Amino acid sequence: TGLDALVAKGRLSAEAAQATLARITPATSIDAAAGARLVVEAIVEQAEAKRTLFAQLEAIVDADCVLASNTSSISITALARDLRHPGRCVGLHFFNPVPVMKLVEVVSGLRTEPSVAQAVFALSERWRKTPVHARSTPDFIVNRIARPYYAETLALLQERAAEPAVLDACLRGAGFRMGPCELMDLIGHDTNFAVTASVHDANFGDRRYGPSLVQRELIDGGLLGRKSGRGFYDHAERAAPGPAAQP
Repeated sequence: TGLDALVAKGRLSAEAAQATLARITPATSIDAAAGARLVVEAIVEQAEAKRTLFAQLEAIVDADCVLASNTSSISITALARDLRHPGRCVGLHFFNPVPVMKLVEVVSGLRTEPSVAQAVFALSERWRKTPVHARSTPDFIVNRIARPYYAETLALLQERAAEPAVLDACLRGAGFRMGPCELMDLIGHDTNFAVTASVHDANFGDRRYGPSLVQRELIDGGLLGRKSGRGFYDHAERAAPGPAAQP
């Protein structure tokens, strides 16, 4: 697990790791959230699925429970549309891997109460994160800037300009912590593709955000990245996807 890795690197004591696990209570039913003051959903990146979940949650939680979404691109305004209390719906977008990445986007839709956004902002600070306020625009802030990182890489792959390992080595050589292909393998191609399609639709078909045939073929073949064991790289044979190839 991620905690085991931190212990192995000396960044966390074994006692602290066990204490963290002791504070986690797995739930097998949505009813377990009935007494929660904050619920953060991180299910599949589909608006209807998230709206359905929020409707189910609103039926069992108190009126002052905050309903937050970890979506990276779907409109918070749209997710809150059918809620009885839309003002409590807010975006709380973490970045992968969550225990390591500090940034959190606190995303306000048209009807998000400012006090709700500020409350989760302050909570993120208590979690020792670095929160930023954002409006509910397509892809919010970071992924909007990062979208060309994936798109231009996929365009180069479709043109057969270079292999994934070469492209990753080039970008790491330019100072990026991860190359675009290994990053997409980490995120999951199904998730990355869904976000791209969502942003493309939200921007009325802007060609800059068009989905890639290369990524669609990977998804069709079940090659989703680390979680399926293979994407651009074979993760069953590597402890880490970072290739040794030089540009």
